[in-house]
Amino acid sequence: MALKDNLPRYVWMTRDGKDGDFVPTEQATVHVMTHALHYASSVFEGIRAYNTRRGTAVFRLKDHLRRLLDSAKIYRMDVPYTVDELAEITLELIRKNGHKACYIRPLIFRGFYELGVLPFNCPVEVAIMTWEWGRYLGEEAIEKGVDVMVSSWNRMRPNTMPAMAKATANYANGQLVKMEAHLYGFAEGIMLTSEGYVAEGSGENLFVIRDGVIYTPPLSQSILPGITRDSVVKLARHLGYEVVETAIPREMLYIADEVFFTGTAAEITPIRSIDKIPIGKGERGPITRHLQEEFFKIVNWEVEVPWEDWLTPVYGD
Repeated sequence: MALKDNLPRYVWMTRDGKDGDFVPTEQATVHVMTHALHYASSVFEGIRAYNTRRGTAVFRLKDHLRRLLDSAKIYRMDVPYTVDELAEITLELIRKNGHKACYIRPLIFRGFYELGVLPFNCPVEVAIMTWEWGRYLGEEAIEKGVDVMVSSWNRMRPNTMPAMAKATANYANGQLVKMEAHLYGFAEGIMLTSEGYVAEGSGENLFVIRDGVIYTPPLSQSILPGITRDSVVKLARHLGYEVVETAIPREMLYIADEVFFTGTAAEITPIRSIDKIPIGKGERGPITRHLQEEFFKIVNWEVEVPWEDWLTPVYGD
């Protein structure tokens, strides 16, 4: 279902840099001369709330919001809200919209005052949205995997754009990758660095498995420090797997036993082929499946979570 057909009742947002409030979705608008619309002067997050066995809970809420404020700081945006305050607003918004499970999109952006590259006179606005959203790469992708390609578009180099910031500007890069993959009949694309090493997907981090060892690119490869990526690293080590953060050459993708994406939207999605070369047996591998099973046990609160701050109840304990 398209988002326009599945709108929530309320959005929380500030206007002209003043205190925020819950407003009906149809009134949650911005001026066409908003600075962020012209110069991509905004940062955002993607967060999930799950309908768990213990009720609705948000996965790693404060970690996401901390990264949001970190991204804003990199772009010199002064935000008058703390992580705790944004967390409480988010939980209340979910309650007002009556979600049992949802995707959460906080956004910090430069608003409307004047146009010009220098943004300092434009107010810093904050908005939080929620909506019901299924599996990003399709319902079958979690089990059957997806076919992807190595994109002709590279990930930006260090010191050109801050890859550690989850900025909308960075996703112009991702859009080119996603559109190219789609038009060539693939579910997703993989970006390489300008040196030819593996970076990430258009909106996902990447893991490669060979001989039982799990590899993933380090932050030095211009990747976003993904919250789900961090969760999988911690979970895999907790389960006894060796996880190595290292530069990964392109050809290692083709000879891997397993490859998978991670992300808030993608969760843990297996990759069954890259550039039409089957990965392993061309299906989800055993380590990927094991990580998925344990991950979903955690986010559905089916087990005692080893990291107690990972799940935040929405409607009370």
